[in-house]
Amino acid sequence: MTKVPDNNPERSYLFSVDILVKAGTNGEALERLLSSLNAGGYSDFRIQSGIVLGETIQHELKAAKTKHQVLTESLDSRIREYIKTSRLIRITVNRPKGDKLSVPCRVVNFDPDNELLTVYHVDEKSVYSFRLNEIDDFAD
Repeated sequence: MTKVPDNNPERSYLFSVDILVKAGTNGEALERLLSSLNAGGYSDFRIQSGIVLGETIQHELKAAKTKHQVLTESLDSRIREYIKTSRLIRITVNRPKGDKLSVPCRVVNFDPDNELLTVYHVDEKSVYSFRLNEIDDFAD
């Protein structure tokens, strides 16, 4: 085996550096740091910590997971159609302690923010409010 002579006088050196950058946000600080490193003509660099991007996205995803949403676009439009046409429907409601109700009703009001449905029970001639997570089925 022969040794190949190294004709390149430059050698590579690796440094570990902590750099403090003052800026209004983490994104602005990262942008300033990257700009400086790119302008420095370094052959390679790696930022190992300090990047705090996407906090808002992570917060919104966590909030969406904690709020168990039952309402979908199709269910919303279906409920609004029931209100508009004042159609007689039957809903199956699963109450606490396992009680099941079959309610022939007309949908009176719908609150999508609280996922609350107000119905008029046609047999009992009374008004009830149910949460969407209590309703098992809508039968036309």
